[in-house]
Amino acid sequence: MDQALDQPIELKDPKLKDVANSWVDTSAFIFYLYVLITVCLILGGSYALWTHRYMGKPEVEVPGNTLYTPQYK
Repeated sequence: MDQALDQPIELKDPKLKDVANSWVDTSAFIFYLYVLITVCLILGGSYALWTHRYMGKPEVEVPGNTLYTPQYK
């Protein structure tokens, strides 16, 4: 009788193999799904920051009359 309790119960209907009957498999699936989503968000955010990164100081032509000591014609 004790061996029967140690054996896992095999369900005949595949529809019954869901959250209600297998919390362990479901929690592992949810954990790995959470890890995958987190990694995807981190990689996507890093890529977005890299593509919109600061490219350096642009060469801007400043008119002479707007300088600290203006130069008028």
